[in-house]
Amino acid sequence: MPAHPMTLTQKILAHHAQGLKRPYVQAGDILQIKVDWTIASELAWNGMNSTYQKLGRPKIHDAERFFLAVDHTVDPVTLANDVRAQKLAQLSRDFAKESGMRHFYDSNVTILHTKFYRDLVQPGQVVLGADSHSSSHGGLGAFSIGLGGADITAAMVLGQSWLEVPEAIAVDYDGELQFGIGGKDIILETLGKLGRNTVAMERTVEYRGAATKKFTTDMRFTIANMTAEFGGLNGIFEADEEVAQWLAQRKGENTGALYFRADDGAPYVARHRIELGKLGPLVAKPFSPDNVMEIEKAAGTKIDGCFIGACTTTEEELVLGALVLEQAYKDRPARPASAKQLVVPGDLSIQARMRQGDLWRHYERAGFRIGPPGCSMCLGVASEKAAPGEVWFSSQNRNYENRMGQGSLAWLASAATVAASSVEMKAADPRPYLQKIDRDRFEKLLFRDSKARVPEVKTTEPSITIPAASAAKAGETGGAKAKTLTGKVQRFADHVDTDAIIPGQFCHLVKFEELGEKAFHFVRPEFSARAKAGQTIIVAGEAWGSGSSREQAVWALMGAGIQAVIAKSYAFIHKRNLVNEALPYLVVKDPAFYELAAEGQDVKIDLGAGTVVVQGRTFSAEQPSAIVQALQREGGLVPAIQRHGKTVFEALSS
Repeated sequence: MPAHPMTLTQKILAHHAQGLKRPYVQAGDILQIKVDWTIASELAWNGMNSTYQKLGRPKIHDAERFFLAVDHTVDPVTLANDVRAQKLAQLSRDFAKESGMRHFYDSNVTILHTKFYRDLVQPGQVVLGADSHSSSHGGLGAFSIGLGGADITAAMVLGQSWLEVPEAIAVDYDGELQFGIGGKDIILETLGKLGRNTVAMERTVEYRGAATKKFTTDMRFTIANMTAEFGGLNGIFEADEEVAQWLAQRKGENTGALYFRADDGAPYVARHRIELGKLGPLVAKPFSPDNVMEIEKAAGTKIDGCFIGACTTTEEELVLGALVLEQAYKDRPARPASAKQLVVPGDLSIQARMRQGDLWRHYERAGFRIGPPGCSMCLGVASEKAAPGEVWFSSQNRNYENRMGQGSLAWLASAATVAASSVEMKAADPRPYLQKIDRDRFEKLLFRDSKARVPEVKTTEPSITIPAASAAKAGETGGAKAKTLTGKVQRFADHVDTDAIIPGQFCHLVKFEELGEKAFHFVRPEFSARAKAGQTIIVAGEAWGSGSSREQAVWALMGAGIQAVIAKSYAFIHKRNLVNEALPYLVVKDPAFYELAAEGQDVKIDLGAGTVVVQGRTFSAEQPSAIVQALQREGGLVPAIQRHGKTVFEALSS
């Protein structure tokens, strides 16, 4: 065993770190890291463009390694009629032309994560994405995380970023899966057993165990994708022969893989065993992905609509859904196309492969309309939405309030379960249909060759260079002095997500005041008025700001006049967005504070001392890291870059 064993994530970060002072990294280290890829959608680029403009629109670090897809807000109807969607798409097209970037994909060609995973990402790379589901790419053994647009813009321009090495947990999977039980059921089981925003909160989640060796790359994608819902910073699998075989099928981007392995004795803060041998189909009821139950217990629940699609739904799931419907409609008449049944592939290549296998006809026979690639109903911001009060079964990844449209009620399930439930428009177990599927045919429809040679995988160790001590000093950080804030409390509970803070329908806005007017539009429409009346201090519970990476959530708070946020804990991406925009946040753990800080109470915050006074009692907040304090003094990330240029992270870390 090494003297300082490392997790898989730590090895990737050590390999990419600059200026390490020792040949290993550990949780809590602040690293300056080289970034292999930055990725974004048109919805993220809208905000990123504002940051890019403030930075003077410099040349991007590597036009070959920025990936931009128009996928979040677009479908043909929306693009034809919605000025907002047209503007977002055109803004992305204009930047693609301006930058000369290689990987730009216009509307209805792909979903951001689908194409990037299938065609480009390689094991051992560092990927930063302006979308919380950037965690998907850990399925192929990359360190991939979602961050706010300002962070991604900075990395796109500088080719580097900073990161505090997270703690890590291991989820160990054991047991033999039944046929047709896939990545969605596995991650729902994990969420149901361990809970959302609990053991994974702000941590690396390394998926391990004997069972993972038989997980396909599609299954790994779905599990890593929904690490965002689990609350993890990133989810990751060790790349193995299964991954090497997938890479061998690519025409390019298949020669740079780094096959790192966690050391024996790697420092996991906890290990959680999940048994899969008896796992069956699961569903997650509104309004949380961990509100999980077995399909048998939901059987017969009436539903209004069925959606199969979004980034979490892989080619493997789409094929399985089609084969379930093939079995279901052998003895049933075909249905006319329904406005309440929609299937959307993640990429045009998948659409073509489904057509090649003559699989779309099974969806059409069952009444499904086939939409073009895009996020579609998952976000509820384009033309396809669920109506208020409607219950939809969906193979997407989130079922928060209003996620599929205002007043919608989303249940999460695998594509096979959604397909089976569409037959009678009632929750139904897909296993009676799954048992009749020819498994060899299933594999062939996915273009898998059981006789293909398994590539050899050679384990990689980090390449670490420890520079000689240098007398050079980075510039001092500056900015505003610490100050005192006073205001009245607006009180919130646990797990307030960014969809609630600023619904996706308003993420096209970039002016802070306009965003502020729409803050908590559906769940607390009086929020902005209260802020204007002096309730400018938010006090919340656990996991404030979970969900999306949208930096508009912070801009909305600022636009409404919020002076500070106090909570027991924060979702990683949102906390980082608060830092980047220099909106003060404090972590207070003492339960007595939350008993006193009721709605409308007066609060006084001393940012310099890190204290909060309420009803005459003083409470201490946790001290943020040195680099966070430096960014706060600078007034945020953009002012820091404007001041220090390419040496910004050296200056902040000094």
